[in-house]
Amino acid sequence: MTFHPRERRRVTRGPDGRPIVSGPLPRRDFLRWSAYGVAAAGIGPSLLAACGGDDDGGTEGGGPTGTGTDTDGGGDDSSSEGGVKLSRPDDPATLPTFDDIEPIADGLPVESGTLKVFNYEEYIAPEVIKAFQKAHGVKVEVTTFTSMDEAIAKLSSAETQFDVFFPTVDVVGKLAAGKLLQPLNKSYLKNLDNVWTSLQDPFYDKGSVYTTPYVLFGTGIGYRIDAVAKAPSDYENPYDALWDAANRGQVFVLEDDREVFGMAMLRRSADADVNTEDAEAIEAALTDVLELTETVNVKIGAQAYTVLPEKRTWVHQCWSGDVINAQYYLPEGESIDNVGYWHPGQAGGVMGSDTIAVMAGADRPVLAHAFIEHLLDSKVALDNYGWLGYQPPQSSLDPETVVADGYVPAHLAAAVIRAEDFDAGQQLLQLSLAGEKRWDDAWSRFTAGA
Repeated sequence: MTFHPRERRRVTRGPDGRPIVSGPLPRRDFLRWSAYGVAAAGIGPSLLAACGGDDDGGTEGGGPTGTGTDTDGGGDDSSSEGGVKLSRPDDPATLPTFDDIEPIADGLPVESGTLKVFNYEEYIAPEVIKAFQKAHGVKVEVTTFTSMDEAIAKLSSAETQFDVFFPTVDVVGKLAAGKLLQPLNKSYLKNLDNVWTSLQDPFYDKGSVYTTPYVLFGTGIGYRIDAVAKAPSDYENPYDALWDAANRGQVFVLEDDREVFGMAMLRRSADADVNTEDAEAIEAALTDVLELTETVNVKIGAQAYTVLPEKRTWVHQCWSGDVINAQYYLPEGESIDNVGYWHPGQAGGVMGSDTIAVMAGADRPVLAHAFIEHLLDSKVALDNYGWLGYQPPQSSLDPETVVADGYVPAHLAAAVIRAEDFDAGQQLLQLSLAGEKRWDDAWSRFTAGA
């Protein structure tokens, strides 16, 4: 599982709605929530099996009726892990369904009371929530988490019940196989038609059985236009901006093994598989990343949204949403015109996406569907984008329009994700337990000297 943009800071909003950083979140614990990670202590048997544990894969109250699982035990096979098919674009997964967790019936009335939402902090605009509460005469209670590891452990403990959850793509298969999600009834989700066609039927959840898309982000390079001798686009290989000795002492990479080693793999070849479990490919990426320590004295962090506008670094591997948000963190006298961004676009690169799901056993499942429908509304999604900085995959969202309307500075237009760019990129996906450990071991060797 990968580090997530919302795992790197704690933010509040001032009276004018501008973000205020109140302090960084703790550095991520790279022990995965898996059979060899301490977080496994809070995970129930079914979900542990979905993570590659020793559970026999059996379920209570009914067996799986879906066709997307592999139940041969998996071993070191990266195509499946403990009964969960590791979905890939060229080998998509239809996630398992269960006869004791059925979608809600058509035409049910919306429940009253309080909708319980589980999400990253500051990941929905307050006005968007207020509008939903007013429209339905209900309350929305948002409980937050700081990492997906923490969220999964809490969901698996059965101590707290939520109605709506925002999982990352790499955990959706585990959650479905662990019986933590309920299938969606799309008769309540007409606005699903508003999102990109490719994400109405995504490879990681064929038929959108359990999830709808929420927001997107690309991984690229943010830089200080007024400090670097060369912009990334001026290099024959733009990734070389991070390895250039001319930027020594001024280079950051993200605090995430998958992002950093994936970048090194793409530097070697635009066709590299950033979800590989091949030991030689991972070792080669480690070798290249270790060069960063010698060449540029690389630093590790995830505050591009502040350190770039404050000119505390020149070159930073970062997410697209962070360079958009950089305009709100400018010190007095600084201009966003000095912050640039590069992403390979249709040449490939890392893309990320988050989803929305209804929890199994939700107290208000109809209201939960209504909330998802609200977030998928084109106007609501645009309002959310204006506050959040992370882009919804709305077909009506035109890259030129969001620049013209002031959501994104014109020279940062590369941070706006086009459907064709997203389709050309690669998402960081679930690995087998053995593959995940290879990546983690390599990362430990890098961070020991970084």
